[in-house]
Amino acid sequence: MIDALLTGLGLVLVIEGLALALAPSRIEEALVFLASLGPERRRLLGLAALALGVAVIWAVKRLF
Repeated sequence: MIDALLTGLGLVLVIEGLALALAPSRIEEALVFLASLGPERRRLLGLAALALGVAVIWAVKRLF
C-alpha cells in the first residue's frame, strides 16, 4: 500500500515538475486565472478534479 502511495506522489511530482520546467509562463497564467475565480468556483473545480482522479483510478483498477 505504501509503495502505491509513494509511486503516486512521485508521479505527481514528475508531472508538476515537467509543467514548471517546460512552461513556467503558462503556470503563471493559470495562477492568475485561478486567482480571478471566486472561492466557491475554485472549490467546485477542485472537487471536479478530485472526482475525475478517483474515476480514473477506479477505471484503471477495474480494467487492468
